[in-house]
Amino acid sequence: MRPLLALPAVRRLAVLALLLLAPVVAAGCGSGGGSDTSGIPDGSDTTAGSAPAATTPATAGNGCKQVKAPVAKKNGGQKKSTAKLDAAGTYIVTVQTNCGTFAFTLNVKDSPNTTAAFAGLVKSGFYDGLIFHRIVPGFVIQGGDPTGTGEGGPGFSTVDKPPADAKYTLGVVAMAKTQNEKAGTAGSQFFVVTGADAGLPPDYALLGKVTSGIGVVQAIGQLGDPADQQGTPTQTVVMQKVTIKQS
Repeated sequence: MRPLLALPAVRRLAVLALLLLAPVVAAGCGSGGGSDTSGIPDGSDTTAGSAPAATTPATAGNGCKQVKAPVAKKNGGQKKSTAKLDAAGTYIVTVQTNCGTFAFTLNVKDSPNTTAAFAGLVKSGFYDGLIFHRIVPGFVIQGGDPTGTGEGGPGFSTVDKPPADAKYTLGVVAMAKTQNEKAGTAGSQFFVVTGADAGLPPDYALLGKVTSGIGVVQAIGQLGDPADQQGTPTQTVVMQKVTIKQS
């Protein structure tokens, strides 16, 4: 099953209104092989494979370099890291894309299992060459699927039940899951909130918060059709290199 974050009621009505108006104007499982489509973004690991090769990449008006969609990577088969992160430490994840670079700090306190597994995947190069396969303007951008379809994952899952007062506001990074998985289940798919408030229930493991490059995140967040809840991107956005460091 594909992990998709369900649009909140208000946004569902907005999407419906756009769909109804369109004809007038014209006269988108947290474990191994499945996807993480539960309510918001996908939580599986379907990735795009190797980094895109572009001889002289053109730059679009939005600042993104035009790149080819990467080749899909193998679904599943990843080893879960058992090395815990220091709860007192600060871990910064930097994501370099063809649209620019952004960084976020891991939320080790609320999600010790999720952040440890995520850090292990980053260090193994798992995310390098994957795409943001779901982009819903004003809602989220979602990536981390090795197959690039929203149906993939690392082959394992973790669970960190989010705090009851968890809020998914602008810049919050969380893990996607399928609707039939328990709250806080995570694979490799993650999403970044691009709107003021995604209006989601506290069901998604908190991965971190964007600390730099929020403008890049919001620019990527515009590369989708507001009327398409599936969030099919209008332009390929690749995570060319993802790194992590402790400060």
